[in-house]
Amino acid sequence: MITFSRRNALKLGAASMGASLFAQPAAALVKIVVTGGDFEPMPIGVPTFSSADPQLGSELTQIVIDNLRGSGLFAPYPTEQMPLKMGDVNQTPEFGAWRQLGADALVMGSVQRTGGQIRADVRLWDVVAGEEGFGRSFAADENNKRRVAHILSDAVYKTLTGEDGYFDTRVVYVAESGPKANRVKRLAIMDQDGANNRYLTDGGSIVLTPRYSPTGNMLSYMNFSGDVPQIYLLDLSTGQQQRVADFGKMTLSPRFSPDGSHLAFSVTTGADTNLYLMNLQQRKPMQLTSGASINTSPSFSPDGQRIAFESDRGGSQQIYVMSANGGGAQRISFGDGRYSTPVWSPKGDLIAFTKQKDGQFHIGTMRPDGSGERVLSSSYLMEGPTWAPNGRVLMYFKDPGGDSGPQLYTIDVWGRNERRIETPTYASDPTWSPLLG
Repeated sequence: MITFSRRNALKLGAASMGASLFAQPAAALVKIVVTGGDFEPMPIGVPTFSSADPQLGSELTQIVIDNLRGSGLFAPYPTEQMPLKMGDVNQTPEFGAWRQLGADALVMGSVQRTGGQIRADVRLWDVVAGEEGFGRSFAADENNKRRVAHILSDAVYKTLTGEDGYFDTRVVYVAESGPKANRVKRLAIMDQDGANNRYLTDGGSIVLTPRYSPTGNMLSYMNFSGDVPQIYLLDLSTGQQQRVADFGKMTLSPRFSPDGSHLAFSVTTGADTNLYLMNLQQRKPMQLTSGASINTSPSFSPDGQRIAFESDRGGSQQIYVMSANGGGAQRISFGDGRYSTPVWSPKGDLIAFTKQKDGQFHIGTMRPDGSGERVLSSSYLMEGPTWAPNGRVLMYFKDPGGDSGPQLYTIDVWGRNERRIETPTYASDPTWSPLLG
């Protein structure tokens, strides 16, 4: 059972993401506590940030508003409803007017260009208690000014929920274009909200299943450039690509270990597909499964001790969990339907999956022991769940069928707030980065 409560105590001790601007109070302030799925988003005021460049102040304010509203946890007021249209970071708010409006929290900020950077000075206020939540400065390179808004949105999110945010992140996905029977598939990267989209590969070969490394600087993916599909690595800082190894057989479904030192993947031999684990320094693969079955889609637990995977060893496609060194596999999916694409949450508390049942596809979650199964969304075709780094939001792709194509969506772990993420082309196979830091 998951519910939300508001106006609960929170000791403010979150780490600053920029230079400290004001002293942090020791008082306990307003907080959203997540314990259930039926709740009313926290009303919050975000007046336009003051700036010598009004367009810049307005633009960054809107990104913060969109982030908070998009999370489903906050309800920012429209500008015309607020008692103050432009914030003054150096003034204590008139709390009475904001309380009369019904606001629980208030964000005031100013934005300026300085030394090739965009800097935002921001104060978060608890309207109910009439106290300051934090006062900080946030900065990012002027060439990526949107990051300032994402970083301070994460700080507001963490202060008011107690959990890390996920706004200062990126998503890599497969961009699909062209006729349905002959789609060009390229790797593309964007901010988590769909902005700053650019291509990483040229479309000369089909690419599938990109997966971020835990440090966020490397991708693994399937490349169909040769006679046999193989796993490649892509260095995001240099653009350099390399084949992991030449098995002479199809390799698929790569996934990094939590420390980034190993790669788990599948190798197909005839009708059988088995899991392998390879140290990326030594490049010596170790076979983890065996037998006449299809074992694929490995995903590590956050501590690196276990691997969830899908297998038809029992006669139908189901999810299993085993030791990261192989052996001891235990089936954990027992509902009706076929289960696939297990992905362990960064928090370790849930495993996301795709399920096919009654002619429909479903995205859901279950605990690592298989209990607590919850279907979050259903459609004609949907697959490929990936976790936000805070483990509280999922992204996946959904294809409505017909003449259309796949599109990216997000939803929270309580099955609320499903939202489409706009992309320039059709989009599938998303992978969410860690926080950029």
